[in-house]
Amino acid sequence: QVQLVESGGGSVQAGGSLRLSCTASLHTYSRYCMGWFRQAPGKKREGVAAINGDGSTRYTETVQGRFTISRDNTKNTLYLQLDSLQPEDTAMYYCAARDGYFISLMPWDYGYWGQGTQVTVSS
Repeated sequence: QVQLVESGGGSVQAGGSLRLSCTASLHTYSRYCMGWFRQAPGKKREGVAAINGDGSTRYTETVQGRFTISRDNTKNTLYLQLDSLQPEDTAMYYCAARDGYFISLMPWDYGYWGQGTQVTVSS
């Protein structure tokens, strides 16, 4: 049974930083493209960043230059460094996995999901 477990969320003031982690119980973890998504109340889930097994990355425009996605294939762990946080970054953040090389920011391309970790940014 596949499990993705996120951690690292919290409450910070604008301009602050957080580091999210996601540990996955996936066999052959390196073959999976991993993504971070977020969903604010009343809004659709959106792709934030994704990384494939060889480290190629993709970001949504609103976080480019502020967030950094990375992975450690030896630990089956995905990371998201969130810097220069703004109140509009407030959301539940989810990690997700898709079997394959293609880097996607579309939620429907991902078959495995974690339960989420809350990020709250105050002004």
